Amino acid sequence: MRIAMISEPDAHVDDLSAALAELGHDVRVYIRREDPDVAEVVITPSGVHVVHVVAGPVRPIPSDLLLPHMGEFARVLGEQWRDGWTPDVVHAHFWTGGLAAVTAAKQIDIPVVQSFHELGEGEAMAPGPSRAGYERALGRAVDRVVAQTQDELHGLVRIGVPRSRLTVVPSGVDSDRFTPDGPSVERDPERPRILSVGRLVERKGFGDVIQAMRYVPGAEVVVVGGPAPDQLPADPGARLLRSMAEQFKVADRFKLVGSVADRDLPSWYRSADVLVASPWDEQSALEAMACGVPVVGAAEGTLTETVVDGLTGDLVPGRDPRALGGALRRLINDKVRRFTYATAALDRARQAYSWKRVASQIGSVYTSLRRTPATAEETTV
Repeated sequence: MRIAMISEPDAHVDDLSAALAELGHDVRVYIRREDPDVAEVVITPSGVHVVHVVAGPVRPIPSDLLLPHMGEFARVLGEQWRDGWTPDVVHAHFWTGGLAAVTAAKQIDIPVVQSFHELGEGEAMAPGPSRAGYERALGRAVDRVVAQTQDELHGLVRIGVPRSRLTVVPSGVDSDRFTPDGPSVERDPERPRILSVGRLVERKGFGDVIQAMRYVPGAEVVVVGGPAPDQLPADPGARLLRSMAEQFKVADRFKLVGSVADRDLPSWYRSADVLVASPWDEQSALEAMACGVPVVGAAEGTLTETVVDGLTGDLVPGRDPRALGGALRRLINDKVRRFTYATAALDRARQAYSWKRVASQIGSVYTSLRRTPATAEETTV
């Protein structure tokens, strides 16, 4: 099957397209050209063709400023698909990619699948040409919307996407890269390490983690994410977390790393005894599980689907630092339970969230939508 992906640069799309190619599909990923020196078409080791489309200035543009350039993106896509390689199905990622995909594909009757990944915050019911308005219209215009979790599915239903067009297929994790075996970041062997990964924004819950450390004496908490290390001193989120660490008298056990290269992320997971995950960040939980690290987090959002409470980790009430601290302390002090959780977490990541399995499920969605040529009987008047 010929599959076109429309996206911004994104690791999820990279992994999914590679997995689909390995299953024998002909995959082309279309992204807006940001670098004048990159080739128009780049072929990846898995055989995926990455096509760089000129739409707007040839430089990086923030996601929330891409909308004015999607008409040009759609025009180029339509020309290429009519005059050359024509996909059997288009899979658009993010709302801007969806706008370009629907505009181009509907003109030549190609089915469109949409993945939003994240809905516009605080705009769910806003009228007019808002992001939420576009998302609602897209959900009704495409042939199928793929949500990654039940939580996302419920959010899509709330903004008016028909339930009949929704399918849940979880994200995957690269079990070749995220493994228990490999280098690990150096640490103090006498001090248990609690890790948290993500952007330094309030909704990630890092403030709760810092407060929880009051109930986990002797352990350290390491936060990976945010701006580059040299930009941390000026970052508002980093300053707030450091201030909280001082306020709750855990500053000597709090370490803010900043962003790290993708290739180094597995070694940070391997260095941890436990990962504290955000309710809205399924990916870090999956990556930790694939590295054999148990997960502790709030019993809400996507974590209730990713983490099996009492088997691969522990889930506690949300926004309750005392409960979080108690769960961390019990797990840190119980080596046997940590090992049992780690083993089950690794098995779940490999079995339920492998990219091969995810690609197979997504491929079934594509097959169900593929337009088939009319038979002789159907064309006879």
